[in-house]
Order: sequence, then structure tokens, then C-alpha cells
Amino acid sequence: MHHPPATRHGHGHDAPPPAASWAPLALLVVAQFMVVLDITVVNVALPSIGDALHVAGSRLQWVVTAYVLLTGGLMLFGGRLADLAGRRTVFLAGLGLFTGASLASGAASSASLLVGARALQGAGAALLLPAALSLVTTIYAGHQRAKALAVWGTVGSAGAAAGVVLGGALTEALGWRAIFFVNVPIGLAVAAAAMRTLPGLPGAGVRGGRLDVAGAATLVAGLVTLVLAIENTADHGWMSASTLAMAALAVSLLGRFAAVERTAARPLVDPATWRNRPLVTGAGVMLVATGILVGALFLGALVLQRAMGASPLEAGVGLLPLAVAILGGVHVASHLLPRLGSRWTVVAGLLVAAGGATQLASAPGDPSYAAHLLPGLVVLGAGVGATFVAVSVAAMADVEPEQAGLASGLMTTAHELGAALGVAVLGAIVAAALNGGGGADLVDGCDTAFLVAGNVAAAAALVAALTLPSVRPQPGVAHGIH
Repeated sequence: MHHPPATRHGHGHDAPPPAASWAPLALLVVAQFMVVLDITVVNVALPSIGDALHVAGSRLQWVVTAYVLLTGGLMLFGGRLADLAGRRTVFLAGLGLFTGASLASGAASSASLLVGARALQGAGAALLLPAALSLVTTIYAGHQRAKALAVWGTVGSAGAAAGVVLGGALTEALGWRAIFFVNVPIGLAVAAAAMRTLPGLPGAGVRGGRLDVAGAATLVAGLVTLVLAIENTADHGWMSASTLAMAALAVSLLGRFAAVERTAARPLVDPATWRNRPLVTGAGVMLVATGILVGALFLGALVLQRAMGASPLEAGVGLLPLAVAILGGVHVASHLLPRLGSRWTVVAGLLVAAGGATQLASAPGDPSYAAHLLPGLVVLGAGVGATFVAVSVAAMADVEPEQAGLASGLMTTAHELGAALGVAVLGAIVAAALNGGGGADLVDGCDTAFLVAGNVAAAAALVAALTLPSVRPQPGVAHGIH
């Protein structure tokens, strides 16, 4: 669901560059579609996976979290590696890892093996995505580049929408393992075609001190520990000794990451980036909005199948309006931005999303899809879609052209990490409600989680109102969703 920022490339009075073949773009977007699809395709299959592998409670969310956590945690590292080792090389390496891990995911005989394979899938995605986008911007120039980036963005959104339906259809027709096995022939075909089609563009060369391995390792370790601390609250509470100990370790590891970044010769993120308040705030808003969105997909799939008895395909179709509403929110925001500016469009989007989450939180113990789920899903999706496009504009307001790639990478990282943390936090809230006694059922737990999501969205709207710049782009200018 993340699109690159719009860029302008002028050639002065020089002759336009020769047109490049569209074949490389076709391969790259197919690979991108697989990666984006795997964020949402699993949500609908989770109940079936839980039944087959005997996984319950908050531990089930790791099937989603492991993937997006490794994707987001290693995204900046993958982009840096692509610059140094060569974009084609890193793309093929990421594609190979993703395809092999998809095979391992489908063949997993236990929850632990599945989560481990999903983590490897995420690592492959973290190599594949930035390398693919770098190839797009390197192979194409001028008007071709603008068209290629538009296609890239469209496919990113389409993958999210298609995932909920395809996941349900494959799970119902062939079983949950099919959602992973389907990547294998596609990945092999793309790899074979890529070796013939993609140009072998050289990298700068990986030399000692230029690749921030320590920074990437401490960031991932800190994030994984943080999610473990959140999960621990389901059984032991937020203030238990074990939760506090894991939270302290997570803070220590993330602090170590910050220290490594200050001293690294080539840090993952330029230290000056953290002084760009619109970019940092925008990344925070992106994290919150994505967390609410992917968390809502996670909770919605559970309610539809566990509480309402929907089949996987019915659940996928039931969640499709949320994905479609995101595109509607993007369209509306593109017209509001020139009038309201980025700040107030973000605020409006977050408040609309908060309203949708609050509507979902009002579902009774025996909910009706049309009366209790559908309105909230549509409103939440529209609000998140508007937020995505407007916060991208606000975040890039003070970014210099030479830093656009890094800033876009930071926004994409926030997007993926938001998905991981959203599922972790909302999943832990549901599990805590179920484990806490008092007769709470799944719908009660989800109601509480949706209410928390609405309050977080409202708080993020307040922060955005106080800190984000108000940029008014010209009507008709394209804006990307990171």
C-alpha cells in the first residue's frame, strides 16, 4: 500500500532519452504484488491456520507480525545493500529468499516453523522491494518514469485489496497452505525472466564500514523484543515484572540502535533526518494509521469467522469494502489537499478513521455484518486512505531532492512497522480480555481493541494538528502513498 513520492525530472534542452522496454516493469510489479499481497492475504486464513496448527490467542498474530516486522525492520538496510551490491543482484537475492520462505511457510508442520518461515519471507521482502523500486527509477526516465511510478503505486494498493479476497478463495478451495505455495511458481518464473530481462547495473561495492549491519541487527532485535513485551501483557498484564523486564530490554536495544547510528560511517538513517520535524511526525502518523488499518483487518477476520461463522471466502469478501474504501479516501483527499492543505486533511482523515473504529467498537455480542461491521469498515478505510496521501505530502514538505529516496524509505519503514505493532497491540488487547475472566468473549475483546484504536487515532489527529505543516499542492498534481 505504499507508493513512492512523485518526482520531477527535467532534461532542459537535451534530447529525450530513448524509450525503455516495459518488460522489466512488468516483472518488477509482479514481484511487488506478491510481497504486498502477503501482508493481507494471511489475515483471512488465520483462523484456519490456528485450527490446523493448534495456535490460539495472541500467538496467532505472529503469523502476520513476523512478516511485517522483518520487512519494516530491514527495509532501510535492504535499500542500502541494493546501492552497494547492485540492484539486480539484491533483487534476485530477495526474490529467491522470499520464494524459498514461501515454500517453507506452506510446508510448516508447527506454529514455530511457520513463524520462522514468515520472518524469512519478510527479510526477503525487505531486500526485494527497495531494490525493485530502485530499478524502476534507474531503468526509466522522464515521462516513462512518471508512468512507471504510477503503475507501481497502483499495484501496491491493488495488492492490499486483492489479498483479502484471494486469501479467502485459496483457503476455502485448497486450504491455507495454498496462500504460500502459490508464490513459488510465480517467484521462479519471475526470477528466470529477470535474469534475462533486468539490466546488470553495478553497485558501489560493499566494503568494510559501509554497510551498517550492527544498526540493522539492533533495530530488529529491539523491535522483536518490544512486540514480545506487548504479547506478554495478554497473560501477565502491563505492569508485571516479566513485561517490564522485556520492555526495558527493548528500550535498551533501541537505544543501542540510536547510539550505533550516531557513530556508524554509513548509518541506515542520516542523523540530520531526525531533525526534520515534518518527516519524523509524518512517519509517526503513517505508523499509527497503518497499525489501525492492518489491526482492523486482523480483528475483522476473527470476528467474521469466529463469531459470525463466515467461511474464509465470505470473510475475504466481507473485508473487501475496507480495502476499496481506502482508494475512495485517496481520491477524496487528492481534491481536498489544494483547499484544506495537508495538515487539516490529515486531521480530518484521522478523525474519520477514529469514527469508524468507534462504530466497530459498538458491535453487540451477536453482531450483524450490515449494521455493525460494514459501516465501520468503510468509514475507517476512507479515513485511513485520506490520511495516507495527505501525510505523505506533509512529510516530504522540507525534504531536499537528494534526500527524497531516504525519506521515502523512512515512510515505507514506518508503514511496515505500523502494521506489525498494530496487530501486536490490538491482538494483545483481545487476548487480555479473553484471559481476564468476567465472561468476556471474542466480540467484547475486539470491541475494546477497536475503542483503543479510535482513541489512538484521535490522539494522533491532535498531534498532527499541532506539528504538521500545511502544504497546499496544485490541483491535479499526483501524490504518492508510502
